Amino acid sequence: METEVAWEAEKALSIEEVEVAPPKAHEVRIKIVASGVCHSDWIYLYDVAKMKPWSFPLILGNEGAGIVESVGPGVTKVSKGDKVIPLILPPCGQCERCLSSKTNLCTKNWEKTQQGVLEDGTSRITCKNQQIYQFIGISTFSEYTVVPEDNVTKIHPDAPLDRVCLLGCGVSTGYGAAVNTGKVESDSTCAVFGLGAVGLAAVMGCKAAGASRIIAVDINPDKSEIAKTFGATEFVNPKDHSKPIQEVLRELTNGSVDFSLECRAAVEACSPAGGICVIVGWIEVNILWPPWIERTLKGTYFGGWKSVEALLLDEFVTHRLTLDQVNQAFDHMITGKRSVFFYKNIFYLYK
Repeated sequence: METEVAWEAEKALSIEEVEVAPPKAHEVRIKIVASGVCHSDWIYLYDVAKMKPWSFPLILGNEGAGIVESVGPGVTKVSKGDKVIPLILPPCGQCERCLSSKTNLCTKNWEKTQQGVLEDGTSRITCKNQQIYQFIGISTFSEYTVVPEDNVTKIHPDAPLDRVCLLGCGVSTGYGAAVNTGKVESDSTCAVFGLGAVGLAAVMGCKAAGASRIIAVDINPDKSEIAKTFGATEFVNPKDHSKPIQEVLRELTNGSVDFSLECRAAVEACSPAGGICVIVGWIEVNILWPPWIERTLKGTYFGGWKSVEALLLDEFVTHRLTLDQVNQAFDHMITGKRSVFFYKNIFYLYK
């Protein structure tokens, strides 16, 4: 079967024939039907690998949905034929963190997932007689993948896989950043910085939480109308102003916003008297003391979810490309476009 393999950091992906072994005990082999190209895929390939080398060769992909093709001995949570979403943050349901309401970072499954291997320290995917590591333990850029039983959640048999795959990361992360991590309040004023799928989902989360004013911020003017579709009450393009964006927002709100989601200027844009800023994406933050006052800066991983709920999904999808254009897909993503590319029976969606 064909898939996209990253042989080394900062290099374009290449289409290769791979072998996916049967699942071992407590493992599930999934036929991936749909997968998003998340910004995390690009970041790991081009940025994170510079600082902390990831194991290569590697198959990327962390926003997927598919059908259980087979299960290993001892599997009880899913059966052959079930529709599922692979989980980048699998809960064991038993460790201290899983039993806590304060975090969604499972202690048991975190280490192996970050190493790109399964419980026995290996992956089930090989190419040219070489082990291929599985990105965040799942690798959804492959027609088939094998993951631990904890790494899948069963979904409704009528669920459209070419849309619900977005719940695997981006949409859940942005929405959860607002409702779970930021705990946006009713009648509050919010600012969301960056309107990729994660940002748009954050806008949607602010609306669901009852925010009365949601200011969407992006340098791409094309994002104005789509942001309003998800609930933004107004749109601001920093390029249209000579002042720093945080100053623009302070003037627009006669002081500051109650909740800001994303990075850097977002901190200074929120109220110094109890404002909350949620860092959602992969960024560097270096802020000195004066901007803090009584502000709170919070991080989020997968939006703080231990589960997901029904959300807008169709509105995230726009263009289509073929599988062999996956590197072009990355180019589109980092220039602010959102697309879908497909090959045979596999849809790959990305922001």
